[in-house]
Amino acid sequence: MLRRIYGIETEYGITFSLKGQRRLSPDEVSRFLFRKVVAWGRSSNVFLENGSRLYLDVGSHPEYATAECDSLADAVAQDKAGESILRELVEYAQSQLSDEGIRGDIFLFKNNTDSTGNSYGCHENYCIERIDDLARLEQVFIPYLISRQIFTGAGKVVTNAKGTAYSMSQRAEHIWESISSATTRSRPIINTRDEPHADPEKYRRLHVIVGDSNMSEFATYLKLGTAAVVLAMIEDRNTVLRDYNMASPINALREISYDLWSKEPVKLTNGRDLTALEIQDDLCERAELFVEGHDLPDDQVHAVRLWREVIEQYRNDPMALADRVDWIAKLQIIERERERSGVELSDPKIALIDLLYHDTNFERGLYYRRQARGHFRRVVSDEQVAVATHTPPATTRAHMRGTFIKAAKEWRRDYTVDWVHLKLNDEMQRTVLLKDPFKSTDDRFQKLLASLERHG
Repeated sequence: MLRRIYGIETEYGITFSLKGQRRLSPDEVSRFLFRKVVAWGRSSNVFLENGSRLYLDVGSHPEYATAECDSLADAVAQDKAGESILRELVEYAQSQLSDEGIRGDIFLFKNNTDSTGNSYGCHENYCIERIDDLARLEQVFIPYLISRQIFTGAGKVVTNAKGTAYSMSQRAEHIWESISSATTRSRPIINTRDEPHADPEKYRRLHVIVGDSNMSEFATYLKLGTAAVVLAMIEDRNTVLRDYNMASPINALREISYDLWSKEPVKLTNGRDLTALEIQDDLCERAELFVEGHDLPDDQVHAVRLWREVIEQYRNDPMALADRVDWIAKLQIIERERERSGVELSDPKIALIDLLYHDTNFERGLYYRRQARGHFRRVVSDEQVAVATHTPPATTRAHMRGTFIKAAKEWRRDYTVDWVHLKLNDEMQRTVLLKDPFKSTDDRFQKLLASLERHG
């Protein structure tokens, strides 16, 4: 599969405080946050006009799942649109709280851990061919995911029995298995629960839950683009790939997270020792050969070029990636503060920096303050993000979903949608089943759309 469908599900952290003191529980503040959504959607689990899904997840975490995207730029814009949509809900909830005389501020964080050690995820979804033998995923894709932290990590100051240290990844400490059907109990790198949200004879949805939530648009673009090419190589049985199977994948995940400059090799099952950088370098080299002989989409080819750039920069001067890689940008801010004020890594000031980097508020958030000064390399514009908040991707199934929702709301029709169904809740109960995520329109959809107007 060369053209691919992508999606990102992001759980957000939320708190409400006044002068550093928590005033409302996450559950209470989430109810205010979703009050506007429930008012029009009659539920805290809704699909939006841009094709995305917005809902309140377990633990009172607002969660936003992008629409299906078949381009990397669309996926990044949709991901950032989620922040924008939730930012608007925060503003509305803030005014409601103020009207009720409840003083304080809502903080919405795009991160993966809270102050009490709980973790919440950023899940990537890739539409792949129907593969029943997962051996090549274990041999290649899992080692790729474990070692890609060098450019996808969001960074985290971790305090445990060994002391306080800086790590590349926020999720590494919270993953316990390589492959499993569970998502919360054991937290695997790849979740195998078979929910393709498409024709199960043709497709499988690969659900990756090891990733960090990236603030950097560049990191999101590279994360999805490199994964797509690695998956294409795995699906292509003529492409010879090494077995990178690690002797202890979960230990390797944690060890690499703390090995900031990729100095320590991890042991493979074949007896070889390779560093994260060496695994990424080898995979990138094979990807470069692969794109030369296959007609991949231009953005995936571009992602491989950027992959090479990042690998060479990381090898020569990692801190120069502070304009593209979240964990390096955050480390730079932390080190400057430590130099300025002479504090230890365990100081509360550093913990605040660690958190505020992920604040989605433009004025408070350290990422956004740096972006405003032009210190981050962007891949989409503010205009593209704004369009993505209300417009679905034009070239995937999401176009039908978003168009249907918008029309049904305009004509005040009662409807139900999910990832694969569009249903009008009238006497005829007309339903269209959308099993092909690559199709942006068809006759059945057009008839359903026309019926909205006729009966409006």
